[in-house]
Amino acid sequence: MAAPKGNKFALGLSTSGCPPIYSNDEDGFNEVKNKCIDYFDYCLENEEKATVTGLALFLGFSARKTLHEYAKKEVFGNVIKRAMLCVENSYEKSGTSFDIFALKNMGWVDKSEVTNTNINTPPTPEEIEQAKKRIEDSI
Repeated sequence: MAAPKGNKFALGLSTSGCPPIYSNDEDGFNEVKNKCIDYFDYCLENEEKATVTGLALFLGFSARKTLHEYAKKEVFGNVIKRAMLCVENSYEKSGTSFDIFALKNMGWVDKSEVTNTNINTPPTPEEIEQAKKRIEDSI
């Protein structure tokens, strides 16, 4: 059944969501950059591990997804991606099982790849004859 005429429940859904926290200009960029620096300083001073969720909370976001969305914006992309790389680096340096788990959730893969260049192809009829001859000669 369709919504009745005059239904206003869906109004505004195309522009729903919270307004942006930071403006898409140089001021917004500088504010995000300084907040990221403040976050890492805070982590160092309080001997706290830098995390993606901690970074998102420090920037005032209510979800990690918002942090990733800001990373896609041209203005903030570089500074957010670099901050997330710093978080990733802190996990990489520690190397505990928690850190390994976190890195796997960031796209890291725990596997080794082996390339076998020794391909077993069936012997040619000529090679079979040569092998037979060597066996006969050795008997």
